[in-house]
Amino acid sequence: MPHDAAIAALTALLGPRLSAARADRDRHGTSEAWFPPTPPDAVAWPESTQEVSQIVRICAAHGMPVVPWGAGTSLEGHALAVRGGLCLDMTRMNRVLDILPEDMLAVVQPGTTREGLNEDLRATGLFFPVDPGANATLGGMAATRASGTTTVRYGTMRDSVAALEVVLADGRIIRTGSRAAKSAAGYDLTGLIVGSEGTLGIITELTLRLHGQPEAISTAVCAFNTLDAAVRTVMATIQIGIPMARIEFVDEAVARAFNAHAGTSLPEQPHLMVEFHGSPKGVADQAERFGEVVAELGGAHFHWASTAEERSRLWKMRHGAYPACLALRPGALGLATDICVPVSRLAEPVSETRADIAAEGLIGPILGHVGDGNFHSVLLLEPGNAEEFARAKRLVGRMAERALRMGGTVTGEHGVGIGKRALMAAEHGPAWAVMGAIKAALDPANILNPGKLLPETERNE
Repeated sequence: MPHDAAIAALTALLGPRLSAARADRDRHGTSEAWFPPTPPDAVAWPESTQEVSQIVRICAAHGMPVVPWGAGTSLEGHALAVRGGLCLDMTRMNRVLDILPEDMLAVVQPGTTREGLNEDLRATGLFFPVDPGANATLGGMAATRASGTTTVRYGTMRDSVAALEVVLADGRIIRTGSRAAKSAAGYDLTGLIVGSEGTLGIITELTLRLHGQPEAISTAVCAFNTLDAAVRTVMATIQIGIPMARIEFVDEAVARAFNAHAGTSLPEQPHLMVEFHGSPKGVADQAERFGEVVAELGGAHFHWASTAEERSRLWKMRHGAYPACLALRPGALGLATDICVPVSRLAEPVSETRADIAAEGLIGPILGHVGDGNFHSVLLLEPGNAEEFARAKRLVGRMAERALRMGGTVTGEHGVGIGKRALMAAEHGPAWAVMGAIKAALDPANILNPGKLLPETERNE
């Protein structure tokens, strides 16, 4: 087996928390997406920052790649060991270390899940708002700069991480950021690590910004006769300044998938799902104004969730959109992709993408966090059908071109990983090489999650 010397040294350090068993390797060699299995050579379960540092030093000494692993929910192959090596499963580092309600901060280990943190915060009157749908680990969410349904109100992981503890490629432990509300001291290394997908360092602790739990919440779902009317409603709602906590779009195919998968009875039409947070009066006013916009633009079948349980069911349904869409074509693989554009341009790429999917003869439901201009398509492909897969990849490329032409980005929240690496040069131009130079400076041996995100160079290949 490759890296035998490294595995022997890691076994001496970790004992049974280092495994080269086929079952453990296979479990850490697959993702929720379409990428083929790529099992690592071994899997390690560290329990402290010092252990992570020791593990990385051993791997660096033997040239063994290290790939961090959280919940394994990413959609672009971020945590797959495409060049072998060690999968560093962070899920045993899952403690909430400190809650600072007066500063509205929490300090957590990277294996803590967002739902686990919010359970611990329940009695404090605070919550952590970033909600990508999956119960992802907070370390993985920071590494991929995750966002989700609440971004339109609360921002992304970029806005939510105040400070980090990070193990670098040579085993050094550094701290970035602070608990202060702001700083003008030096480079923003926290911002550099957030979104770096494990290529620059391994996150071992996070200090996160919290928000007050809203006094009142109002949630609704409404149908539209056309996709264009739903999108124009989103744009109008934003432009007149109605403060939404969530505003989600699903097309008629997703509505049909919800009905089949979740037992709902939605009209098979495009829908918006919205939520407002605030005081009882503020929420009532916002809901009324939104209702006026919907009525003006032709919305119908307006339904307000009347209880917390009903709200929970609605968002559980929305977060289950991926498996629901897969069920539209039993046995299919899902190639899920996303782009993000300025909200003022939103109607164009949605309608163009819809036409493109039809022209390619593919099944591709469209949904997304349209309040921030981000939407997704789940392309349902027959396993082993190379021609169909090629059509899907062409379509993904055209979606990316469309986003860039409109001043947007090739990915609003899925990240780059393996799947969108080929699109980085088109978005960033010479700046992509600058990213590669930063990688080469911090990880000259290229042991941290190699083969992802960055260009290959003489020092980074």
